[in-house]
Amino acid sequence: MRTDPYPGTLPAREHLPAAWAGTPVLDVVVPVFNEEKDLRPCVRRLHEHLTRTFPYAFRITIADNASTDGTPLVAADLARRIEEVRSVRLERKGRGRALRTVWSASDAPVLAYMDVDLSTDLNALLPLVAPLISGHSDLAVGSRLSRGSRVVRGARREFISRGYNLILRGSLQARFSDAQCGFKAIRRDVAQVLLPLVEDGGWFFDTELLVLAERAGLRIHEVPVDWVDDPDSTVHIVRTAMEDLKGVWRVGRALATGALPLDRLTRPFGDDPRDRDLADVPRGLARQLVGFCAVGAVSTVCYLLLYSAFRAVTGPQPANGLALLVSAVANTTANRRLTFRVRGRGGMVRHQTQGLVVLAIGLALTSGSLAALNLASSDPAHSTELAVLVAANLAATVLRFLLFRAWVFPDRGPARAADTVSRTGGTPSRATSVRGATAPAPGPSTPAPGPSPASPTAPSPGEAAFWTTSEADPAPRAPRTPQPEKPVTPPPAPARPQLPARPARQPDHDPRTTR
Repeated sequence: MRTDPYPGTLPAREHLPAAWAGTPVLDVVVPVFNEEKDLRPCVRRLHEHLTRTFPYAFRITIADNASTDGTPLVAADLARRIEEVRSVRLERKGRGRALRTVWSASDAPVLAYMDVDLSTDLNALLPLVAPLISGHSDLAVGSRLSRGSRVVRGARREFISRGYNLILRGSLQARFSDAQCGFKAIRRDVAQVLLPLVEDGGWFFDTELLVLAERAGLRIHEVPVDWVDDPDSTVHIVRTAMEDLKGVWRVGRALATGALPLDRLTRPFGDDPRDRDLADVPRGLARQLVGFCAVGAVSTVCYLLLYSAFRAVTGPQPANGLALLVSAVANTTANRRLTFRVRGRGGMVRHQTQGLVVLAIGLALTSGSLAALNLASSDPAHSTELAVLVAANLAATVLRFLLFRAWVFPDRGPARAADTVSRTGGTPSRATSVRGATAPAPGPSTPAPGPSPASPTAPSPGEAAFWTTSEADPAPRAPRTPQPEKPVTPPPAPARPQLPARPARQPDHDPRTTR
């Protein structure tokens, strides 16, 4: 895989300001190869649509993939005539290589691309980039296969497209519906982190980008599009399909072996609503349920073995009671430590006592089941007794989990942390604080620590600075007198800079042909 320098984790998504200072908000890349006939009407039509409908500043970038016809001259002429158009020349072919080059160098916060034939209706462009501008999503893709799309194309292309996306779903567990539609957008901060991991430089670039983004947990927005097939397309379908299958194998192998550092792409804590602590909303339910089921499965097996052993020397009711008693004590101990993460000996007797109450409820269920079985049959088979006990234990298990979670081991949040502090006699640490709580940032009234004049060196960035009296000081400093705390006043919000207004269009000229 690629070994480019890694720029770091992603920042939190934010809504872009209404007026972006000095740079376009959207940079639309049009990759071309030998498209001298279609390039001029495509760019003029796209420019006219954006000028008429897009509420932000924009740029159109023509990415020439080593064309050998008159495409470079047409691109240069368009860039000279239209202010929002620029041209970039690449000496190597490859749509993915062109997109990586232009996106990596662009200063626009939202990056998009579309095919030069404009098969996708341009009315989907604003819905495509709006979730990225608002900070709602990380990537956006146009889909020809989602419900609501309207597509006009031949049966061969339809079959290949749907078959390819079925392969992606079956092999790479992709959840997006259309990987190869030439109509996509991405936030620039996401592109800076994601592009170094994308290896392909051809047609598989789109698929690899989407698969890695989805596996990293990034949010992908899909837009149904109206799409009309271009009968003059120069794409070699069979060759492209073979390259795509090779890419699927390469990416699948990298994901299976853990060769991609996808954990670095996760958003920071607090950007995902699932990271937040909310009042009256239980946390850790899935983890506790899995742990409880695992402990319950083991304890059920132990219970059945104990019952069979006790049943050989006693009647069914004493055997059931003894087996339940032994397995319940072990079950409570295991759930206390493994499922509900309770450490230390504090409250152990109370937990076991409450566990025995839960045992009594389970004993009533199982004993009642045995009593009902004996009433129905005077001499039931041993296998029948075991089947009835398993069914009764399943019902008792659900009730046991609810009682354990709500009564025996309730999650009291701050109260549990305070109780831990009172028992240990210490101060609450970060590990015992409420999940999601972080240390408050120093306010304006708290001066940042700085280097002492007597200190020989200053700490390097990122290190903690604890400045004390050095050995060169002639005398220790006098102790500071505690001062009453002053109310912390938040700093005033910085004023938004006034941005220059966009120059007015000339009413008597066509913006598609004049600057």
